[in-house]
Amino acid sequence: MRIIDLRSDTVTLPTPEMHQAMSDAPLGDDVFGEDPTANRLEALAAERTGKPAALLTPSGTMANLAAILTHCGRGDEVILGDQSHTFRYEAGGISAFGGVHPHTIKNQPDGTMALDEIAAAIRPDDVHFPRTRLICLENTQNRCRGAVLTPEYMASVADLAARHGLAVHVDGARIFNAAVALGCDVRQLTQHADSVAFCLSKGLAAPVGSLICGSQEFIAGARRIRKALGGGMRQCGVIAAAGIVALERMVDRLADDHVNARRLAEGIAQIEGLSVDLDTVVTNMVYFYLEAGRLTGDQLVRRLDEKGVKCLALGAVGFRMVTHYGIEPADIDTALQAMRAVMGGA
Repeated sequence: MRIIDLRSDTVTLPTPEMHQAMSDAPLGDDVFGEDPTANRLEALAAERTGKPAALLTPSGTMANLAAILTHCGRGDEVILGDQSHTFRYEAGGISAFGGVHPHTIKNQPDGTMALDEIAAAIRPDDVHFPRTRLICLENTQNRCRGAVLTPEYMASVADLAARHGLAVHVDGARIFNAAVALGCDVRQLTQHADSVAFCLSKGLAAPVGSLICGSQEFIAGARRIRKALGGGMRQCGVIAAAGIVALERMVDRLADDHVNARRLAEGIAQIEGLSVDLDTVVTNMVYFYLEAGRLTGDQLVRRLDEKGVKCLALGAVGFRMVTHYGIEPADIDTALQAMRAVMGGA
């Protein structure tokens, strides 16, 4: 039985071209700055995001952690959304390893934080308070159903930050999804940020890796933090080779994932006992909900799994499905067929 895994776009497997590139990659010691493939990937990432420099890290969590610790010292404060990945899903690393204080603001349904609330969260110069140093944005915003932040909003936050002498970091794990959804160059979403991190291992389908992009000085500092965190990889060109293919071959095809997500959402909307807000399906994420009293959430997940369809439960009645490389329109139809059968009692 073919397994249709819609839990996350992190389950993607590398393309055949990635396998070949990894096998053929010229290698060197990256801690010495001598891995030619890693250097090529970093230069490509910097060019794509419009930044002077970039740094390869093993994961998005390390990328965000290294970036924030480069911007902030111990006792400093970062403003970020209460639904942000850094706040909810990165093990409290900014506090545990950097002594950085998180100041959370409510994420609006569209993924933004209200500008007046950001402004109100900026601390005055007072010995009683931590120093506000940084504003973090997430684009796309995972917990807000894959919401996209527009260039105009990003520019507004950057303008607010500049007026107060603050930096802006963007957790852009899926920022290429945002650019494709908006039909814009990704540099329109990164140009106002002091730093941006993005993942190779989600919709771009590389097996591992994330990039931090910023100024030469910033990346030099982040490289030191990466080393301290244990992220100094040696012959990491094996990883970087797949990342190069990801950036050169896999960005435009993200549009297919968005089409498949819409196809999936529209199908779910027609299934009795399930609900989905179609207006929120703008990238590759579909959040849907189970009508109370029909099944338990655990039953729905288990019965779908028995039919070869995997989804992620978010609480008792909420669920997420994410489209990605390896999921075709026929798989969407098969998943919907399984969902109809389960909701019909089969």
